[in-house]
Amino acid sequence: MSAAISVEHVTKRFGAVHAVDDVSFEVEPGTIVALLGPNGAGKTTLISMILGLSQPTHGSVRVFGHRPRDRAARERLGVMLQHVTLPQSVKVKELLAWFRSFYPHPLPAEHLLQMAGIEHLADREAVKLSGGEQRRLQFALAMAGDPSLLLLDEPTTGMDVESRRAFWDSLRSFVRDGRRTLLLTTHHLEEAESVADRVILLKGGRVIADGSLAEIKRQAGNRYVSFIAGPRCTNDEIEQLPHVKRVRFSGRHVRIETDHPDDVLRAIILRDLDASSFEVSQGALEDAFVALTELEDRVEDRGALR
Repeated sequence: MSAAISVEHVTKRFGAVHAVDDVSFEVEPGTIVALLGPNGAGKTTLISMILGLSQPTHGSVRVFGHRPRDRAARERLGVMLQHVTLPQSVKVKELLAWFRSFYPHPLPAEHLLQMAGIEHLADREAVKLSGGEQRRLQFALAMAGDPSLLLLDEPTTGMDVESRRAFWDSLRSFVRDGRRTLLLTTHHLEEAESVADRVILLKGGRVIADGSLAEIKRQAGNRYVSFIAGPRCTNDEIEQLPHVKRVRFSGRHVRIETDHPDDVLRAIILRDLDASSFEVSQGALEDAFVALTELEDRVEDRGALR
């Protein structure tokens, strides 16, 4: 079976700038992959090449074994981009009917409206919807052809908390059967952590980490000891514990970043600190994201000094 997405030694230059620099990876069918990175990392440029909207300077991109602009690839794609302009004087149901006409086996219009939670907006003019409602409409349009591969670029921008939750519930249902593939970019790292099987982290146009959530966290190397500090436990006592790299206080909740969590716990017990509800973890995806991008910055700085 062909990979859903195959990116082989892809470079994209704009003059002297390498927006994407020798990137290679494959996305297997049935997986959910989060493509993450700081602003300017090359995510949008890479998505554009996967969609066939731009061509690599070097390297190749394939979608289910086909060039992205081939009809065989386009018929299996659904796309939700970050910046979209909707046409004037067109109702939601008319726009949906138009998009459905592009595909040989579209999903029923009623199902798409329900999936996006916009059944009550079918007769509204699309451009007069709120920002969050327009994003939900764009989701329905992306799903119109019952795609095998769905590409989402910052999909929940403009959505409120309730709409974001409903959106991800719909997406989980969409990929549940294992026949569909999802590639997404988002700045809401907690969303990526809740849905992704795999994370590809870009920095400066290059892949700096690629693996499961657990592998990414292990690569970052972060360990955290969290607990609730009682009234007799002072900030000075906490900061004087051994092997403490950083301490974050949130009310009485304390989180210590350390390379030696066992030693920290042992010291808390031996010093009889007023503390309870202990937890040792590798932190959240956001912690790993920050650690790995900071590490890459330090590597780049050392290289620049040579």
